[in-house]
Amino acid sequence: MAMAAVAGGLVFQFRDARWLSDPVLGPSPAVRTPQPVPLVIDNGSFQARAGWACPDPEVPGEPLLRFRSLAARSRGARGGAGAETQGCVDHPVVLTEAVCNPLYSRQMMSELLFECYQVPKVSYGVDSMYSFHHNRRQEWPCNSLIVASGYQCTHILPVLEGRLDAKNCKRINLGGCQAAVYLQRLLQLKYPGHFAAITLSRMEEILHEHSYIAEDYIEELQKWRSPEYYENNVHKMQLPFSSKLLGSTLTSEEKQERRQQQLRRLQELNARRREEKLQLDQERLDRLLYVQELLEDGQMDQFHKALVELNMDSAEELQSYIHKLSLAIEQTKQKILQAEVSIEVDVVDSKPETLDLDPLGSEQSLEDVESIHEFEPLFAEDQPEVEKPVTTVEPVFNLAEYHQLFLGTERIRVPEILFQPSLIGEEQAGIAETMQYVLDRYPKEQQALLVQNVFLTGGNTMYPGLKARIQKELLEMRPFQSSFQVHLASNPILDAWYGARDWALEYVNHEEGWITRKDYEEKGGEYLKEHCASNVYVPIRLPKQAPRTTEALAPTKVLAASVGNPCDLA
Repeated sequence: MAMAAVAGGLVFQFRDARWLSDPVLGPSPAVRTPQPVPLVIDNGSFQARAGWACPDPEVPGEPLLRFRSLAARSRGARGGAGAETQGCVDHPVVLTEAVCNPLYSRQMMSELLFECYQVPKVSYGVDSMYSFHHNRRQEWPCNSLIVASGYQCTHILPVLEGRLDAKNCKRINLGGCQAAVYLQRLLQLKYPGHFAAITLSRMEEILHEHSYIAEDYIEELQKWRSPEYYENNVHKMQLPFSSKLLGSTLTSEEKQERRQQQLRRLQELNARRREEKLQLDQERLDRLLYVQELLEDGQMDQFHKALVELNMDSAEELQSYIHKLSLAIEQTKQKILQAEVSIEVDVVDSKPETLDLDPLGSEQSLEDVESIHEFEPLFAEDQPEVEKPVTTVEPVFNLAEYHQLFLGTERIRVPEILFQPSLIGEEQAGIAETMQYVLDRYPKEQQALLVQNVFLTGGNTMYPGLKARIQKELLEMRPFQSSFQVHLASNPILDAWYGARDWALEYVNHEEGWITRKDYEEKGGEYLKEHCASNVYVPIRLPKQAPRTTEALAPTKVLAASVGNPCDLA
């Protein structure tokens, strides 16, 4: 991020990174010989990462594809994109999932992988467990208390002898998403004139690069009350602006002409868009009318096949869509005609006006001006010579400073919601209280083992000062003179993918942790094979219904016999 030092603090420029299309990557021959290597996908809530688990040094040992995680539903014709090899993906897949992932969610994912992409086998694991396995691999198996904070939520996970203790895991519904929304609300209230410029993407950039967690929140707020401390630590975020707003030398006629040019360009652009829309709608209507002709000709097989391609269910839905599309086409044609008429009217009304000038009057005015200039030397001799001071015209205000966001206590106030959710009105416990609650569920001996390896991972744990704050909270909650250790992941964002890759390389030729297509067909999509970084599999247990005895059925028969035929009562 570009920054500039000025009087009274630092000014930082927003990067405003633009969305780029995902690259199309051709697989290296090394990922298919001697056998297809696993495809590792870290399906995070903020960002998804994908790459190969290949021992060949020619293949990069890092994610080749990283993109924002978005959930969307297509409208109209069905379509999609994915990695395919002649209609299938013949690579084993290692996929991360949430802690205590619902069986239904895993079932839908397994169904997609096995039925749509025809994968040979798949393995599911918890992202934070993979990260922990990657960082503490030399000490495995070990005990730990994992604090994993991501974009949507924060988890406190106890690990006993290298396995997740799922029944004592706790979740806090706070993460980077809630922090970004909170910061956006604060700055929009502080700067209502820049309401539209304070976007969520810019708030995420501020959180990632300008926020930090105070070791003592109240004490840090007292520091910010000092004007000197404020001036030395405030961060100024420069919003984009145009210097042309400072002033304009255009005359009123030039401004009017410019406005007319802009209006003509807008009219031409709108006319072009309407024509393009009309053409697309007409093509769609022709397609629908063709399908309707299939129905009228009695070609039912081709008609039903065409309905499936159009993602429609019945002929009534087809007829309704044809009617709506026809109305839309007629409305577009009317708008095009009205626009053409308005343009013609504007051209007729924009003829230049001619003014009748009096030549005698103009000559008289010139003579008057010349006569005035004849007396100027007489008055100039009588006046003493005075040096005229050079005056500089200062602008009314600094436009660049007007477009700056001053980040003061917001730098610590927003990340503090992880420890004090009440700041945003959430009735939840913070990280410290949840850690204490989880530890209290174990005997003192196990508590001492867990706090010896407190592990922080996830993109939302990258705030400066978080490790020191966790240490302070543990010091307050643990007994006097007890020991504990807090470790931060080497790369909180990518260690989950690295850990999944390490596991795939180690267990690719083992049966442990892999769900084959045979397992999927026999045991269902929710089935999970456990391993060192996986969830705990809890199968669905449906209660058996007790068989109905003749004694239980007898009163029903008696009641039916007593009621008799309803028609007899009439």
